[in-house]
Amino acid sequence: MTGGLKDGETDEEFLHSPFIRKQGNIYKPNNKDMDNDSLNEKTMEDVHTKEIDLVNRDPKRINDDVVKVDFEDVIAEPAGTYSFDGVWKASYTTFTVTKYWCYRLLTALVGIPLALIWGIFFAILSFIHIWAVVPCVKSYLIEIHCVSRVYSICVHTFCDPLFEAMGKCFSSIRIRLSKEV
Repeated sequence: MTGGLKDGETDEEFLHSPFIRKQGNIYKPNNKDMDNDSLNEKTMEDVHTKEIDLVNRDPKRINDDVVKVDFEDVIAEPAGTYSFDGVWKASYTTFTVTKYWCYRLLTALVGIPLALIWGIFFAILSFIHIWAVVPCVKSYLIEIHCVSRVYSICVHTFCDPLFEAMGKCFSSIRIRLSKEV
């Protein structure tokens, strides 16, 4: 028996359960031990509801050397030309607070619309790649395989005898180099 009801079971138990066969679940044929109970215990984690890290917001370090701009990276006073300490502290505080709040204001106003636009863009890009690019490449590879067979036959039929004959003709040619004195 390849699937369906086991001995002593009724149709009602299989209304919403996956098709089970002796070799295992049809979706995982190599898993012989899988049954309804173990299938229900295995739950997939939804990537859209995963928790985000609010402390480390760049876990893959994609902006490490791009936008790290601190006060010391922009404004520096060489030795011998120092401003008043109060001016230096006020400049540092003004720069840091302004950068911090301007960034927050810009992300509040523009961040969500840009996230929406980038989400749409990458969804379209993924859609095009999955439904257009990969099938076109696979189709091309299948079609080019037929062309390569025809090309191979033509080369072996016409070019191989020609070059073999040319090789036999030119194989009797001997070149000798001698120095003239």
